[in-house]
Amino acid sequence: MNWWQELQKTFTNTDREGFVLQETSEEKAEAQQQQKSEPSTSQEKEKAEQGKKRSQLKRPQKVAGRKKTEQQEDKPLGEDKEAQQAGQDARQEPREQPGQDKGKIKKPLKVYQAQKDQDPDLVSPYLELNEQRLKELYDLPNNKDFIIRHFTIAVSPPVKAFAFFMEGMSDKTSINTYVLQPLMLFSNFQPHIEGYLIDHIEKRVLIGNQVNVHQKFEQIVAGINFGSTAVFVDGCEQALLVDTKGWDHRSVSMPINEKVIRGPHESFTETLRTNTALIRKHIRSANLTTEMLKLGKTTHRDVAIMYLRDVVNPQLLKEVKRRIASIKVEGIMESGILEQMIEERPWNIAPQVMATERPDRVAFYIVKGKVAILLDGSPYALLVPTTMFDQMQTMEDFYLRPLYGTFLRLIRGFAFYISFLTPGFYLAIILFHKEMVPTDLLLAIAGARERVPFPSLVEVIIMEVSFELIREAGIRVPGVMGNTIGIVGALILGQAAVQANIVSPILVIVVAVTGLASFAVPYYSLQFSLRIMRFAYIFLGAALGFVGIIFGLFVQMHMMAALKSFGVPYLAPMAPTTKSVGDVVLRRPAYSWEKRPDYLNTQQEKLQPNIARGWIKESTKRKRKP
Repeated sequence: MNWWQELQKTFTNTDREGFVLQETSEEKAEAQQQQKSEPSTSQEKEKAEQGKKRSQLKRPQKVAGRKKTEQQEDKPLGEDKEAQQAGQDARQEPREQPGQDKGKIKKPLKVYQAQKDQDPDLVSPYLELNEQRLKELYDLPNNKDFIIRHFTIAVSPPVKAFAFFMEGMSDKTSINTYVLQPLMLFSNFQPHIEGYLIDHIEKRVLIGNQVNVHQKFEQIVAGINFGSTAVFVDGCEQALLVDTKGWDHRSVSMPINEKVIRGPHESFTETLRTNTALIRKHIRSANLTTEMLKLGKTTHRDVAIMYLRDVVNPQLLKEVKRRIASIKVEGIMESGILEQMIEERPWNIAPQVMATERPDRVAFYIVKGKVAILLDGSPYALLVPTTMFDQMQTMEDFYLRPLYGTFLRLIRGFAFYISFLTPGFYLAIILFHKEMVPTDLLLAIAGARERVPFPSLVEVIIMEVSFELIREAGIRVPGVMGNTIGIVGALILGQAAVQANIVSPILVIVVAVTGLASFAVPYYSLQFSLRIMRFAYIFLGAALGFVGIIFGLFVQMHMMAALKSFGVPYLAPMAPTTKSVGDVVLRRPAYSWEKRPDYLNTQQEKLQPNIARGWIKESTKRKRKP
């Protein structure tokens, strides 16, 4: 075996970096010529082998793998040591000038160039790569909403880092106090002695109430978009996410649409965590659970599902989660859009989900066994399932005495039918059933309409459209002018229409009573449905009289009886009739609310003991004592 072959095989096994010694084309030709000449003397042969050795020690080249041969196993120990010493001498030889040979080793690449195979979804240990990745994600420097703050962590030796946050969504005071100040001022810590730096920062340095460690950019970006601050440390493959939310928001104020005389005067805001806290203020129980979901491919809105886990029907909760989780949209801006996405029949005129701005109402129905859905950015909570009778009640019914609450419910029930049947009844009597009206009243109506040039149907439509126009204008006009326009506009237009003989005075009274009755319906969506149904009954009464109105009532009852809200009949507990029907019209005393609604099929049927007023039981015992 030639000496240079043994040397080459030795370097193949001993060199850890995978370098072997190869000869150039010129040296290889020279070696072949020397082998052909076959020197006669041993001295010339030894000189030739040393020349081959020197030629082989000039150029290292990297190879993919190392092979072990039988000759390597049989070589003497002395030759192996000599080969290793020769390899070390070869590494210490100075390199040739660049450009002389194309096979020379080039200058090492920079860190970010050498890490091209780095997973872009994971945090890199190189600070430059992380900064470059964030700039690509947020289109920096074109995007002016984000700030990168470079600083040095006061450790021994110092470590570079930077903080990344969104201006306007993050609180600068919290960033300076809870992030930058602790990192830039703490000292007497050596990372290579006391432990991993990122763990030490999370557990001992940062004083924020929420500090999380993440490795994926997806989680980090989601936190930054919600107001958190991301901290990247050089040499660490994880990033810190510190909760520094601090955007401006509206404070808790009085309800706008669901006002009461007696009861709490607070409403939801556009901040989700404020709304959940308002509900927990009413229900101070460990069983109250809040689950969070994300909605919107672009908006990434948080949705909170609140319920009592020891009360709610598991099938109802499962269905609510299934419907919300299956929504695939770019974005949802308000709970009204979410309501349309989860209801079964969006084209049905009756609302199948109840929205409320009152925290006490949400807490009241959660205790009964319903599920509340809150969307970040919306001042309304959704309650499911719901019934028509829930929408006809207010929280003031429960806060007042039983007789007062019953009286208010009767007034609303009467207003419910007046709000959509009165104009149709008026046309049916005038056009088809004049015999039902007393003679004096009929003559008065005929005299008032004597100079009106329009048919009764056109007259009613003109007044109804005018009333809806005034109502909409009063809502859209900003400030206190809206109420003024609603009142003054109705008076001026009504009086002018009567004096101009466009409408009759009796019709003005009919339309005014109908409008007032619609305002008595407490739930806005139900009120809106009655306003639309009113026009349907106007045409039915004008076309078929009472027969048309009865036909319309039959169709309406059929549609409502077939409607369900998350599996619960819309007319429950009236149709189908259940044991809870006693609390629909009559408001029972508070001590008699012994059971939860049976149509909800809750885990716990009992709401309170049969004798909720324990003092009565004690008083009875005292009377029985001799």
